Amino acid sequence: MNNNCPVSRSQTCERRTDKAAEPSSRGISNAQAAPAAVSAQGNWADTMNDPARSIVKNRRFREKLFSRFTRAVTEYELVKPGDHIAVCISGGKDSTLMALLFQELKRCDKFPFSLEFLVMDPGYAEINRRVIEENAKRLEIPITIFDSPIYDTVFQIEKNPCYLCARMRRGYLYKKAEDLGCNKIALGHHYDDVIETILMGMLWGGQVQTMMPKLHSQNFKGIELIRPMYLIREEDIIAWRDANKLEFIRCACRFTETVACSLEESECSTSTSKRLETKKLIKKLKEDNPFVEANIFNSVKNVNLNTILAYKQDDIVHSFLDTYDG
Repeated sequence: MNNNCPVSRSQTCERRTDKAAEPSSRGISNAQAAPAAVSAQGNWADTMNDPARSIVKNRRFREKLFSRFTRAVTEYELVKPGDHIAVCISGGKDSTLMALLFQELKRCDKFPFSLEFLVMDPGYAEINRRVIEENAKRLEIPITIFDSPIYDTVFQIEKNPCYLCARMRRGYLYKKAEDLGCNKIALGHHYDDVIETILMGMLWGGQVQTMMPKLHSQNFKGIELIRPMYLIREEDIIAWRDANKLEFIRCACRFTETVACSLEESECSTSTSKRLETKKLIKKLKEDNPFVEANIFNSVKNVNLNTILAYKQDDIVHSFLDTYDG
């Protein structure tokens, strides 16, 4: 690991209590990956009284959420001294939890970095914006809300409105982060997002690629995108949400302008969603192979270029024939 990375396993303010806390990318069994019994979770009453601190007070959540958060920060060198990070909150469970995890990391006080908690309102219905504001108040997240006209812009688009919306949202977040002097933006994509993206690329895109834990912005010089939830399982995020009886919004765009308080993201998706199809496929495959999720994740870490017909780097295609007779 790079010595410039300020977080090490010995420096984090929490400590891993058992090997089962490691994500399933290590190839753990179903029994290890399954949620622990309620009796082993700690005091649920305390959890519900303080949902923000439950990520360290509750044993399961400390192991499944905070430990994996700090592990990703360490392994992928996501946070360094002096960083000014824009934590981007959509109002959903993933990004809200990410904000709390960052606050907990900040409490460790192992190295200096600063945070901005950004909420972009792309045109939410009043009820959805109110849910975001009330959650932030309850969880003591000091959010900064700024408006954008994204929903008005994409509402009339018939072809790929969700793709355009996502691109525009990312652009507005980068610009706001730049205005605030941030050098990084943090997004709440988790482990399940990563493996779904890998499989979607293969099955529907005809390519092998992954959602990277960090990357440099091509349009905003000096700003880096980081994904510190990279090793956290969605089922553990849902367990934290439900244990604390928290309610979050879903996409909340003009196509689905209702609050989805208790629904999982997969239930909020349309039946034509390729991501939902992929999620269901992985679930089906797991019935026969309990390690399928870890294997998908590890497949992009164990690429053998000697067995690849061709690969692309910096927009240049390299064929196996280039070095075959060399």
